[in-house]
This record gives sequence, C-alpha cells and structure tokens, in this order.
Amino acid sequence: MSDPVRVLVVEDHPLYRQAVTSLVEGMDGWTVVGAYADAESALPHATSADLVVLDLGLPGVDGIEATGLFKSANAAIAILVLTMSEETPVLTAAVRAGASGYLVKGSEPEDIERALRAVARGQVVFGEQVAAAVLAQAGRRTTVAADSAFPMLSAREVEVLDLIAAGRSNAEIASSLFVSPKTAKNHVSSILTKLGCTRTEAVARGRDAGLGRD
Repeated sequence: MSDPVRVLVVEDHPLYRQAVTSLVEGMDGWTVVGAYADAESALPHATSADLVVLDLGLPGVDGIEATGLFKSANAAIAILVLTMSEETPVLTAAVRAGASGYLVKGSEPEDIERALRAVARGQVVFGEQVAAAVLAQAGRRTTVAADSAFPMLSAREVEVLDLIAAGRSNAEIASSLFVSPKTAKNHVSSILTKLGCTRTEAVARGRDAGLGRD
C-alpha cells in the first residue's frame, strides 16, 4: 500500500476550513495532517506534508508570503491556492511565489478534488475563470525575469519593480499583491537599496527593461 498524500489546510474561515478538511479526508489515500487558521501555525509542519491547501486572505502572514515560506521550508511541497480573489496581479503573485494551482472559492467539490489530485502529481492547475489571465501575466513577467534584467533582485522584487515602473504607490502595490502596506514598503526599500537609486530612477530603469507597461 502506498503512503497517503498528506495535506495541510490553511484557511481562517472555520466552516470553509472544515469543509475542505472533510473533502480531503473523504478522498481515498489522502489524509489531513493539520488544519490551521493562520500560516504561522501551519509553517512548522511544512516538512510533514506533501500538499497545502492555502487561502490568501489570512491574518498575520498573508497567503502569498506564506507560499514562499512553505516552499523555502519544503521545496517538494505542492500548493493549491483556494481563495476569493480573481484579480490578475494576485494570481500572478501566487504563481511567482510557487503555487501550483489556483481555484476561486465557490468551485465545485469535484473540481477541487481534481485540482488536488493534479497538483499532487506535479501538474499546474487553474480554474477556467482565471487560467487565461494567469498564464498571460505570468508568461510576460517570467520572460522579464528570465532575461535577468535585474539579477540582484528576487523574483518577488521584480514583481514589485514592475508595479513601481507602472507608477503605483506603496498602498497600491500592497493592494495589487495582497500584502500588507508594511511589506510593500519593505520590498520597495530593498529594491531601491539594491539598485542604488531613487524611486524616480527606479521607474526609469524598470521601464527601460520593459516593465510597467500593462
């Protein structure tokens, strides 16, 4: 008998957390090893799981940051985002952080189960309503990153620089990437320090590299 697929459920809404837990527990060969209302509680258990079902709108560490932290703790872990947001920048941020699947809440249980099985097999899965937007945005920004226009920046910082180059304020960056204003400010400060330039100069350099041209 093969080992069960071990799942962490990270969802702050108790009823939805229970619904997802029940769905997974009802799948043959699958087991929930923990269900948590926030990422901080779940992260210590990353090495004990094969897959995370993750909401983005979490208290404390948001889902985008948590995705990166889970991947850092366990590079083999698969992450299926299950959230309310259909905004393209949020989808792109989740993909860049390491998510293998993205479904919006309201998806049918059978769709969630199919996505879980696919992500566990190493496949990339998106709901029909978000697939085209995710692939278009991720493809454009991945090309920029692949060109190594800013090798000193992390993939997340390139994402932020793209928004800086588009003239977005820190508050708008935070909203677009589904992170806290403090996190957005820290990313911006790190970018300016690494580039050794002012924000205005960063806008120019980003646009020269093809960023900020949505």
